[in-house]
Amino acid sequence: MRFENIVLMVLTILGVASLVRAILGPTVWDRILGVNLLSSKIVMVIVVFAFLVNKSYLLDIAIIYALFGFVGIVMISRFIEKRGEL
Repeated sequence: MRFENIVLMVLTILGVASLVRAILGPTVWDRILGVNLLSSKIVMVIVVFAFLVNKSYLLDIAIIYALFGFVGIVMISRFIEKRGEL
């Protein structure tokens, strides 16, 4: 088994753990943290997969996904912090 495949398996397991945290909570901030962790794991999986298949355009997709994930988490956090007022 190649090292890259082991890395993908570990990232997948960590992604599932992050998803469990996002679902179970118990607070809304724990759920946001879980979603943020899941987003970062997905970006890492895309980067490792891009390395495996030697396709550089996947890195662009990873960068865009990371940017959308960051902006989304910031917007959700601000929305919750202001108690639903936009």
